[in-house]
Amino acid sequence: MKRDYYEVLGVPKNAAPEQVKKAYRKLARQYHPDVNPNKAEAEEKFKEISEAYEILMDPQKRQTYDQFGHEGVRNSFGSGGFQWSDFTHQSDLEDLFGRIFGGDFFGSGFGESIFDMFGGRRRGPSRGADIRVDVHISLNDVVTGIEKEVNVQRREKCPKCDGTGGKTRDDVKICSVCNGTGQVQNVSQRGFLRMVNVSPCNICGGKGKIVENPCETCKGTGIVSKGRKITVKIPPGVESGMQFRMRGEGEMGPGGQGDLYVLVHVEQHPFFERRRNNLYCEVPLSFAQAALGTKVEIPTLSSSAEIAIPPGTQPESLFRLKGQGLPSLNYGRKGDIYCRVKVKVPEKLTDEQKELIKKLAELFDDAIEELSFMDKLKSKI
Repeated sequence: MKRDYYEVLGVPKNAAPEQVKKAYRKLARQYHPDVNPNKAEAEEKFKEISEAYEILMDPQKRQTYDQFGHEGVRNSFGSGGFQWSDFTHQSDLEDLFGRIFGGDFFGSGFGESIFDMFGGRRRGPSRGADIRVDVHISLNDVVTGIEKEVNVQRREKCPKCDGTGGKTRDDVKICSVCNGTGQVQNVSQRGFLRMVNVSPCNICGGKGKIVENPCETCKGTGIVSKGRKITVKIPPGVESGMQFRMRGEGEMGPGGQGDLYVLVHVEQHPFFERRRNNLYCEVPLSFAQAALGTKVEIPTLSSSAEIAIPPGTQPESLFRLKGQGLPSLNYGRKGDIYCRVKVKVPEKLTDEQKELIKKLAELFDDAIEELSFMDKLKSKI
């Protein structure tokens, strides 16, 4: 079973981002593979704290994790779990380890970058940028799930040259300086630490290839800008602020396509207030209905349901419609609808109505305008 992310980093649930960063820096110094050469345990620990850092430093992912735990952020990673390609805080990583180890970047004791060590980002041309889009859905859509079309403008592989950048495939040569990786490494030894500074190749511009006779359509880049309609599947039970990743639907880059991130916004409902997978509403009743009892038809998101109001129902009483709420994400178990009674007091009365209410009050032995509230309270003590 996965450990709680807050427990992994040793921080409280209300920890500020700076506290999270400080805790990660401390643990990273302790478990970095260069400090623990040939220790698989340290590598796994380093990966675990980095996964926790990825979730807790992202406000949206952290909010989802706080509400739903590990299940809520499962879609943030692939089927194989957290990999370094899932890590979106590379700049933080460089800053953290630059301070810890005193270099611009760092390598493992095995002569690889930390991304290679865990099967994440490969050495080579970088993939394209990620795209983020907002999708707005109704509360009714949360019940069934929905497919939405989003329009994105993105960089794609040139159809003319099939992304090679050359007029023909023979016009594209592998860069002899970086051997097609798009990167060059400068290695230095500092005590028992091996420092690896990776930078883009100056000869090929980080592409790993040199185009001798460029394609006329893309001018040798292998990439063109194009508008696309992409169908996004929103599952039942989602909440506002949840983010879903569609792999390979981002922009094209020298190392492949980035990802598309879809941020869901659930619109407010005019009648229901949502609290996780439960729904709350107010049911207005007259004094007579609350006193004598009645039956009230309540609209649900799929049809309607009837609740029986017993005689003598008090204001703010709560009635439950079991299983009429929203499905929970991934599990499908439905919540409930809670109906809160609001007794309406008429604002204007005729003389006849006032007399009838006074007579009713006398029948209930309720004196009118004779005793103050404090007098009544004292009489009860």
